[in-house]
Amino acid sequence: MGEIVSNKMDKTCVVKVTKKVPHPVYGKYVKRSKKYLAHLGSVVVETGNIVEISAIRPKSKNKHWQVSKVIR
Repeated sequence: MGEIVSNKMDKTCVVKVTKKVPHPVYGKYVKRSKKYLAHLGSVVVETGNIVEISAIRPKSKNKHWQVSKVIR
């Protein structure tokens, strides 16, 4: 699950996935995030939506994910 950061491209959006991981020394949980380019297909999304992405075969140099459903 991730949040739509940008949908300004044609049939592509940027999804930011955030997860909490323990710090290697102190053990306190810290947020780490990564951005993925995802293919939209016929799904309509807006910035700020929470979506679920799934892996697909590469569509371009950086686009290996697809928006499977909009959660919120």
